[in-house]
Amino acid sequence: MADVTTVVPARTALVTGGARGIGRAVVLGLAGAGLDVAVLGRDASRVDDVVAQVRALGRRSVGLVADVGDPAAVDAAVARAEAQLGGIDLLVNNAGRIDAEVPLWEADPDEWWSVMETNVRGPFLLARAVVPGMLARGGGRVVDLNSGAGSHDMDGATAYNASKTALLRIGSNLHLSGRTRGLRTFEVSPGVVQTDLTASMDMHVGRTEWTPVERTVEMIVAIAAGELDAWSGTFVRVTHDSPASLRAAATAGSGDAVPGPEARRLRVTRFGDDDPMPGALPAR
Repeated sequence: MADVTTVVPARTALVTGGARGIGRAVVLGLAGAGLDVAVLGRDASRVDDVVAQVRALGRRSVGLVADVGDPAAVDAAVARAEAQLGGIDLLVNNAGRIDAEVPLWEADPDEWWSVMETNVRGPFLLARAVVPGMLARGGGRVVDLNSGAGSHDMDGATAYNASKTALLRIGSNLHLSGRTRGLRTFEVSPGVVQTDLTASMDMHVGRTEWTPVERTVEMIVAIAAGELDAWSGTFVRVTHDSPASLRAAATAGSGDAVPGPEARRLRVTRFGDDDPMPGALPAR
């Protein structure tokens, strides 16, 4: 079903994990595109530094220090951001962690659950706090920084694998629940960006080719402007996708043809033409 509600371009944003790495680049990119930005992080000095950079660009900014897994802290942070910026039009769930790259049976239970707290509970709490205000104003956009760990099978780091997969489901659930009221959701994989997180991962030891962070910034700026709303509810990977390629694909089809109800979504695949399971699983 086509989304008939038109959502205006975002004027304000809240970015979690916004004081460093990809989050910092996104904050500054959005500010450079004319948005006012709330910066949420755990290190007050880093948050203050990014806020100062946003203000130097001539945009309003508010610094928020909170643990994304703490409901009271998240609610208080969102309330402060909304009060100072007049509402949040774009939520970027960027804060994330990875667990040790070991098989499940070797994983530390406390570390495993802590990763789930950050990567799943955090985006849930942020969306729960921000989305009602978006809907009251006629719509808004939620971007989750996802990963190939959400779209593909992975060996080791089971919490990261499970959490990014869960995030895909949360995003598609939000899309289905809120699309007729103006909510647009996007699962954006930044590829392999050179950050503190990727530097800590065994799988990237010795890597020399990295995805430029500017590609993620370009994608999220385009989402904020409303240029990619046809792709709401789907997974995009900036290593292979660009705003231009997604716009072209969406306009190449007719009606719901592109991206369509099945494309770029998490699905169980059929084993072949003789598989009795339908292409789309039944609702029950």
